Amino acid sequence: MITSYFPKYVAIFALFVLSVGALDTFIAAVYEHAVILPNRTETPVSKEEALLLMNKNIDVLEKAVKLAATQGAHIIVTPEDGIYGWVFTRETIYPYLEEIPHPEVNWIPCTDPQRFGYAPVQERLSCLAKDNSIYVVANIGDKKPCNASDPRCPPDGRYQYNTDVVFDSQGKLVARYHKYNLFAPEVQFDFPKDSEVVTFDTPFGKFGIFTCFDIFSHDPAVVMVKKFQVDSVLYPTAWYNTLPLLSAVPFHSAWARAMGVNLLSANTHNTSMHMTAIGSGIYAPEAVKVYHYDMETESGQLMLSELKSRPRSEPTFPAPVAWSGYDKGIKPFLSEQLDFPGMIYFDEFTFTELKRNAGSYTVCQKDLCCHFTYKMSEKRTDEVYALGAFDGLHTVEGQYYLQVCTLLKCQTTDLRTCGEPVGSAFTKFEKFALSGTFGTSYVFPQLILSGSQLAPERHYEVSRDGRLQSTSGAPLPILVMALYGRVFEKDPPRLGQGPGKLQ
Repeated sequence: MITSYFPKYVAIFALFVLSVGALDTFIAAVYEHAVILPNRTETPVSKEEALLLMNKNIDVLEKAVKLAATQGAHIIVTPEDGIYGWVFTRETIYPYLEEIPHPEVNWIPCTDPQRFGYAPVQERLSCLAKDNSIYVVANIGDKKPCNASDPRCPPDGRYQYNTDVVFDSQGKLVARYHKYNLFAPEVQFDFPKDSEVVTFDTPFGKFGIFTCFDIFSHDPAVVMVKKFQVDSVLYPTAWYNTLPLLSAVPFHSAWARAMGVNLLSANTHNTSMHMTAIGSGIYAPEAVKVYHYDMETESGQLMLSELKSRPRSEPTFPAPVAWSGYDKGIKPFLSEQLDFPGMIYFDEFTFTELKRNAGSYTVCQKDLCCHFTYKMSEKRTDEVYALGAFDGLHTVEGQYYLQVCTLLKCQTTDLRTCGEPVGSAFTKFEKFALSGTFGTSYVFPQLILSGSQLAPERHYEVSRDGRLQSTSGAPLPILVMALYGRVFEKDPPRLGQGPGKLQ
């Protein structure tokens, strides 16, 4: 079953856009797909069996593509691993792979399917794009032969890549991206020798594409935005939410805002895993356009929204933020209470408890001091909040340097649970301001309310001097507030991980 979220006024607008040919805006679509997974096996299945499984998933994606196209969408993004799943070894993924040529070959698989050998999946995706006059973005597997003269060549004589492909509205292959920053469990894939920055132009702006864990990196994510000046980023992902700071919707929307681009984020939908793989959305620099976070059902979800084709040229484009501008001019707030340690996703934060209904607190770790000023409507005795700071290298399932300021609800009144996942909050904050002495300009602001829902933009702002602060005075049941900073220059030499190359 496919459900769709698309405001009626946007549908009317879409028809108007198509009728007059205006290209200063476009209709974006993302589909959160409940992937049909293969059976676990230690031995590879046949190509025919692999194709049968992939076609079952493409059957579902086809319905989403057709529905998006009928509602005026110009482009649709589907998730990472959305066509075959993720329960693979290097050997068992092989029957699912196709050789994907470079887009410069000028190829429409729908009309010339045998040009580069066996490519039924590319043929079908190309036809979906061509027959529905829509750009289709999908994630599949690429294989490339290599030989012993290549010192990086794996023992089986081939490279295997986690690969995004884009077919334009004529069915032509216009982009191919090999994922550079593999997540540690992706033992079935290799990472390319060098980071690829893949961009392409459309009548509705310049697009870039990367995959899942790439969003944490400087290459290609930051390079694509800052050097190549893309307008919109296509983002297939299979993102496992890691509460409280790394849920898909809050982090991805914050990234779009901080980087100043549209982000079309399509996630898988799987509520049964320990770390749930859910949460997709369409995000603009100035606002969250639409998102979906559903722990209750197992059905897919199609989302559509209107976006500005070139957001940098818009008057609503956010002004640059000096992330330590405010904190450089203030002294730390004095407190008589002792700080205490707490863990968030294997990182040891320094915390201090909020003891009063209102006040100001400071907590520091290394070079980072986090400042928080607030007023609660009522301080409940059964809920504890803490202000935390982390300044250090994260080393589990990837290595990347962080500076993080966070205000969060502890799981229980026991301070040892501060940093543990929690889903609901009843304490309400009327006023708040969070800031920090960041040593980076790459800071991603998040504000999450009870039920893991995003706070509406009308209730808060990010000031130009680096404060995440309330604006409406409306009492908000805050679950997590965070300024999540990435210090790229302190990262290890490379983030990419691959088979036999775990560092």
